[in-house]
Amino acid sequence: MTSNDVVNQANGVIFSVMGVVLVAELCAGRLKTLFTKHDVLTTATCMLVGMSVMRPLAGLLIAHLFALLLPAYAGALSAIPLWSGIPLVLLTTEFCFYWVHRMAHNPKKHPFLYRLHRTHHSASFMNISVFWRVNVFWTFVTPHGWVLGLAIYLGMTQAAAVSILVIMFWNIFTHSDFRWDDWLRRRPRAARVLRLIEHVVVTPGMHHTHHGYGRDGKSYRNFAVFFSFYDFLFGTIHHPQGRPAQYGLPGAEVGWLEQALYPLVWRKTKAENDASTDADS
Repeated sequence: MTSNDVVNQANGVIFSVMGVVLVAELCAGRLKTLFTKHDVLTTATCMLVGMSVMRPLAGLLIAHLFALLLPAYAGALSAIPLWSGIPLVLLTTEFCFYWVHRMAHNPKKHPFLYRLHRTHHSASFMNISVFWRVNVFWTFVTPHGWVLGLAIYLGMTQAAAVSILVIMFWNIFTHSDFRWDDWLRRRPRAARVLRLIEHVVVTPGMHHTHHGYGRDGKSYRNFAVFFSFYDFLFGTIHHPQGRPAQYGLPGAEVGWLEQALYPLVWRKTKAENDASTDADS
């Protein structure tokens, strides 16, 4: 099984699950009055350009780069059994993503990463569409493609396939407007059990908090996608009490074209212009 086979099969399953969630949100009225023209243009551009152009390019780049740099190691880890390969790949992918994601939320130290990633956080709502609301160049930066691509190159194809499905499924469920953990959070005994679970895996409530601000909104917490124990280990875990007061980012929103295509499209904000002026004086 080649890397393209893995991606194609995973995409088929992922799109099927995503379609079910999308229909459920539509039928439940969870998508009403949430989309402005700006939101539609941002999400549509990110999705169409990302899927049709950037993801295939990133896949080709990653595959050829590993073949160029590590020619003697193709299939080197193919003997690793699946039962140990899955946690190895998943834990490594999550660890790398945690740190890149954390850096992308620090605009002072990592402004480039922040501007790439802010697109995903600019929506003033949470539903399945936010899954696709990602700057088209983010796919070249996120460790998911690099770590999983390396795993496939080294011969851990099945472990990479399972890891892709786990990460994508969890992303779908944690971005959806349906939050299965709300029912547990409202019941004292169940809430105590839920809090223990949240020290291991990310719940929808935890990730919704990461997309919010104001009361119970903590965009600088809960950076993991699946394994929340990384947040626990590195001091960034937050257990929400409910939904955040607001979703999105405080302040003025940048144009949809810049959100989708930065750094190809970029206009300095007033704060950035002021900082440049101060530096020159």
